[in-house]
Amino acid sequence: MTDPAVPDSLRRWFVVHFVADVLFAAPMIVAPEATLRMFGWTTVDPVTTRLVGAALVGIGVQSLLGRGEGAEVYRAMLSLKCLWSGAAVLGLSVSIAQGAPLMTWAFLAIFVAFAGVWNYYRLALRRS
Repeated sequence: MTDPAVPDSLRRWFVVHFVADVLFAAPMIVAPEATLRMFGWTTVDPVTTRLVGAALVGIGVQSLLGRGEGAEVYRAMLSLKCLWSGAAVLGLSVSIAQGAPLMTWAFLAIFVAFAGVWNYYRLALRRS
């Protein structure tokens, strides 16, 4: 039986997040240079790219594994997701100001959208 304090829509968002993270992470880990060059990066650090891919795998897979848990687990995961997406928004914004490739705007939009979702649900679960 699932915890009624956790909305089914949030559980679905966790599965969506798993899929998105793994789809982006796999090529970053397997072929970092080719992946980032496809998105417009001319200079690629494969170690850093693989670390970002690993973080995406960790957060995404835990989203899938924890999707049947109760409100306390969701609160903890949402705190992590809020911190991750918020820091990513800040970092990507600074990078854009410093001349990052055009595709950085798309990544910024993705992180802003996920930050909105996670913060909305984090506040909603705080009240339950």
